Amino acid sequence: MTEDIVHVNEYVFGLDIGTRSIVGIVGYKKDDIFNIIGHHTIQHDTRAMIDGQIHNIEKVAEKVNDVKNELEKQVGFKLQNVCIAAAGRVLKTYEVHVEESMESNEVITKEHIHLLELMAIEKAHGLLSSELDGDDTVYHCVGYSVTKYYLNDYALSNLEGHKGKKIGVDLLATFLPQEVVDSLHTVINRSDLKISNLTLEPIAAIKVAIPEQYRLLNIALVDIGAGTSDIAITKDGSIIAYGMIPMAGDEITEQIVHNYLVDFKTAEMIKIKLNKAKTITFKDIMGLSHKVEAEEIFKLIEQTVDSLADKISKKIMELNGDKSTNAVFCVGGGGQLKNFTNVLAKKLELPHERVALRGAEVLDNISFINNSLKIPEMVTPVGICLCGLDKDNNDFISIKVNGEEIKIFNNNNLTLVDVVAYKGFNHKNLICRRGNDIHYELNGESRKLRGETGEPASILVNGEIASLNHPIHANDEIMLKVAIHGKSPTLLVENILHEFDTFDIYINDNKMTLPYKIIVNNEIVSNDYVIKDNDTINIDAQYSIKDILEMENIKSDNTDVYISDVLKSQDYIVVKNDKLIINIQDKDEISNKELIIDSNLSTNISVNNREIKVYVNDKEIIMRGKETYIFVDIFDYIDFNLKNPKGKIICLVNGRNASYMENINAEDKIEVYWDK
Repeated sequence: MTEDIVHVNEYVFGLDIGTRSIVGIVGYKKDDIFNIIGHHTIQHDTRAMIDGQIHNIEKVAEKVNDVKNELEKQVGFKLQNVCIAAAGRVLKTYEVHVEESMESNEVITKEHIHLLELMAIEKAHGLLSSELDGDDTVYHCVGYSVTKYYLNDYALSNLEGHKGKKIGVDLLATFLPQEVVDSLHTVINRSDLKISNLTLEPIAAIKVAIPEQYRLLNIALVDIGAGTSDIAITKDGSIIAYGMIPMAGDEITEQIVHNYLVDFKTAEMIKIKLNKAKTITFKDIMGLSHKVEAEEIFKLIEQTVDSLADKISKKIMELNGDKSTNAVFCVGGGGQLKNFTNVLAKKLELPHERVALRGAEVLDNISFINNSLKIPEMVTPVGICLCGLDKDNNDFISIKVNGEEIKIFNNNNLTLVDVVAYKGFNHKNLICRRGNDIHYELNGESRKLRGETGEPASILVNGEIASLNHPIHANDEIMLKVAIHGKSPTLLVENILHEFDTFDIYINDNKMTLPYKIIVNNEIVSNDYVIKDNDTINIDAQYSIKDILEMENIKSDNTDVYISDVLKSQDYIVVKNDKLIINIQDKDEISNKELIIDSNLSTNISVNNREIKVYVNDKEIIMRGKETYIFVDIFDYIDFNLKNPKGKIICLVNGRNASYMENINAEDKIEVYWDK
């Protein structure tokens, strides 16, 4: 080591923990050059890692220890902190479309847009859960990107300030399994190390392959490894989407294995030499020597190369809103195959020069112990170290949400929306919704009873009220309090009966109050019926003369009824305040009741102001002013509200049912009440 090396604490140790190997790098930065003073790669000898996921923590920890020990020998000091990355291939990305209705004439705000985006993230999480099918792995949203907004089904670039009946969004959401992060932490802890920085592999690769000044452009980074091809899309300075296809360099290697009957290692050697030699010499597993033209092998693998390029191009288009990016950078060993970038460019309908392999040319500012290491496979490990050097831009930051400390992926534009999405917080809990309105029809008139307003959600960041687009930083303390939704109203039929005056008629000068008939959706209901949305209600007092006679227990035969001196049919429907004169021809029908109607249809009753004492509901009552009294007269002496019926009225005289027109006598015991 040179004498001018900076302090030990300014070195950075980066680990790329891959499926087949673990790559360790130790270096420091000086004058914009990253100087690598230690490098070691070790292969897994078991299937401890599968598709970037740690399956055997002990085995992986052993290999990490081996790399650390070798690097400590190279650099001459103990390594304590390490930068690592979660594999891009474990990320899951989903494209979804959601819609939401809007109140008429309501202006669309940023809050509406953020809540719409949260709905989309929730839908994407639902698709993920369905795919997992019972797997209890916890996934967190680490990024999302809007590809299109919609207003009344028309595509728009921005919804804010518009009005409409319906808004919608197409959105890409990416999720990272929590157990990947947890298992990486466990491995590092068991290796007697501490994590100083945790990033995502596509982020690390972009750190090297796509300089800062290019990230405003819409660029795809494709890391073509052995078993998978990982994809990341940049736009407006951020990574907007991640994706993966389960196909890469091994597909080509395996085709060579089967066609030329060689082992996997020999097939890999043949594939690498294709870029350098016109003819390739090798031995098969039978020990036979072969000398094959490179062009012959290219023709053999041509279909597989085309298939790989086709799948990568389709994934790029899917992640980028059904259109190609402006350019594509390829890293990793699988993309180094001769002519592959040209095939990919053709699939994406891009000029050949816009699809390029990134290797030595992006590692110009990297000083290696051995310059032969300036290859595409080193892009991600170097990027992991560079991410660790950027102390002001940690990819995972710690915050507190309702007292719980969480580590959340920092996408350089972190807001409360990201926090809510990470926690899987239901967007409906953030919206203060009015209770459902009740719509009903009363006697042909449409009516609406509004639901109650609720209590809005409250979001505090470091004790201050904040909106969903509030920026979030490391160590922020966030309190999320769910909204309390308004209640739907409860409306009984009896609550609207007060709108109706009592329906009074007169029988032989005695007032009679008719109860209203309540019909809801063509069925008779009682006063305590709870009105439901879209009910059709009819309240009326349509009684025929015949109905009234039956109510009074008067036989309709030999009975004449007059209104305003006109003899009426018993089918006649009475109207409010009708004065009925009843003439019963057979007086035996009415016992002691005498109804005598003269030629002028006036009642001839001599009045001697007879006074009687009766008992109504066990209370003594003195009745005065008439010669004879009938049941309906008692309502002049008691507090009984006929205007607001509360069920069927029960009328009893001396324990038996009685009609309104029945005579009552001294000492009669009378009962009157509502049968509910």
